[in-house]
Amino acid sequence: MDADAVAAVTGGRSIGVAIVDDHPVVVEGVRAWLATEPQLTVLATGDDPDEVLRAAPHADVVLLDLRLHGLMVLDKLAELSAAGRRVVVYSEHTDPATMLAALDAGAVAFLAKHEGREHCVATVLAAASDRPYVPPALAGAIVGDPRPDRPTLSDKEREALLLWFQSMSKASVARRMRISEHTVKQYVDRARIKYTRAGRPAATKAALLARAIEDGLVRPEEIGTYRSQAWYDRPTP
Repeated sequence: MDADAVAAVTGGRSIGVAIVDDHPVVVEGVRAWLATEPQLTVLATGDDPDEVLRAAPHADVVLLDLRLHGLMVLDKLAELSAAGRRVVVYSEHTDPATMLAALDAGAVAFLAKHEGREHCVATVLAAASDRPYVPPALAGAIVGDPRPDRPTLSDKEREALLLWFQSMSKASVARRMRISEHTVKQYVDRARIKYTRAGRPAATKAALLARAIEDGLVRPEEIGTYRSQAWYDRPTP
């Protein structure tokens, strides 16, 4: 990301990051990557989520290895997410089922460990601003997987979802579509209800995005380029 794009995402504020991983070499590598972005500050690191967050209780983003000391920590992920933490899962386990399980547990993003600095920094910045980001591994794992329980969305529901995935608020989507914020919320809620009825609930924004990409309703490249709220608020011919 260039400086203007970073400012658009973060509003220029400092972003605190906590790293939870049981491999010191990974921790130091990620710390070095994040240090290339001046607005990112690593507040604490370690292999125990509770200890790390006691050391950094106000961290904006938690970068969490999904497997700690040989055990998958989906329950801890769900606990942190339920407590309001923005958790980015950083894992070598990149099968589609694991990715979707992490998103369903509340992760705001899923980053594969083989993906480089650019995607790591971009994912953390996006998570800090509550904006979805689709790294290549996630996109490749879930894109275009046709299935009989794929919900059917109306054109307006799809448009509202796409703009919501790209923007920072339902209010900006409402201005762009020239409808009320309440109507935008209805469109998003209808999509969630349709997925729940299909037996594929999507409680979080990240999970709903993954479902939409999985079913071909949204293309990853439609999400990858960030447009600031000012773009949505510009005069429309």
